[in-house]
Amino acid sequence: MRVLHFFKTSFPDSMGGIEQVINQIARGSQLLGVQTDVLSLTSNPCLATIAIDGYQVHRVKLNFEIASTGFSYSAFARFAQLAKQADVIHYHYPWPFMDLVHFATRVKRPTLVTYHSDIIRQNRLLKLYRPLQQKFLASVDKIVATSANYVQSSQVLDEYVHKLSVIPIGLDKSTYPKPTHEKLNYWRDQVGEKFFLFVGVLRYYKGLHILLEAAQGLDYPIVIVGAGPTEIELKNQANALGLKHIHFLGYLPDEDKVALLTLCFGVLFPSHLRSEAFGIALLEGAMYGKPMISSEIGTGTTYINIANDTGLVIPPSDAVALRQAMRYLWEHPEESAAMGANALMRYTNHFTAEKMVRSYVDLYKDIVL
Repeated sequence: MRVLHFFKTSFPDSMGGIEQVINQIARGSQLLGVQTDVLSLTSNPCLATIAIDGYQVHRVKLNFEIASTGFSYSAFARFAQLAKQADVIHYHYPWPFMDLVHFATRVKRPTLVTYHSDIIRQNRLLKLYRPLQQKFLASVDKIVATSANYVQSSQVLDEYVHKLSVIPIGLDKSTYPKPTHEKLNYWRDQVGEKFFLFVGVLRYYKGLHILLEAAQGLDYPIVIVGAGPTEIELKNQANALGLKHIHFLGYLPDEDKVALLTLCFGVLFPSHLRSEAFGIALLEGAMYGKPMISSEIGTGTTYINIANDTGLVIPPSDAVALRQAMRYLWEHPEESAAMGANALMRYTNHFTAEKMVRSYVDLYKDIVL
């Protein structure tokens, strides 16, 4: 069986959550007899097809972007060419340009879409896009949501329950590097023996401005790993609040990130808007057995983090509640350790890459037959 994944970005050009999901599915499904092609857009002048982890990545030129939606003139022909070779087309939503390509090329293959998130921010453009969105989702054979929580809270998915499946995102810990003793000791020297950790792209919906408000009055070290559009704004806020215990580390290689995940006391994930549909970094915290703090936003974050079991769940945009949650974990280390152990068990039972991949391959076979 041959599967074509289609999304606006992919490894190695971008390392975000959806890109990681595609990588995990592609590399895992080859062990079950699935050949994978990935088609994405790139601003890299090199458009050569490359092999990554046993699958092929094809890239076409990104010509322009409107409201975070990439467009490519050459994507239509390249997609049509690759689709003819595929047994299944696997789309990753949202990306309105993908819908245009789907209809313009008149795909005649079984199709499924992983519905990663509602469109949250572009409300005005969403009104224009909605007819195309509805036509696209109605046309595919299967729709996959990443958590039951998201199904229950998404008005869009209400219309497609007859062809909806839930397959949680999974991670393969064996693909993560093991940090050396030297690397672990380096970060102990840099940030101390006990600290909270946030990992992610610094975007508007990550709630980091709320975290900085919550950090007032606490002296717990807080490590922030990642770069992004709000980085300068957040650093200015931290300076204005006089916060001396916040460590902005920027983007780090995987070995450094894993070292910090290994060492940290707990994982903070204050995303406060539904643009955060799942939370790969939160799942990484569970995979490393850490107690977590997240907000109840009706998405997969509280499918990963179960309140008072694997961590604490607070109302969104509530700095006081976040401060209290951090203080509770910090001052109750035995209970925090028990929550971390529960988080690891939940990862093992529900969120391994193997479970995710097998579910997708079963779904591929179902729609091909």
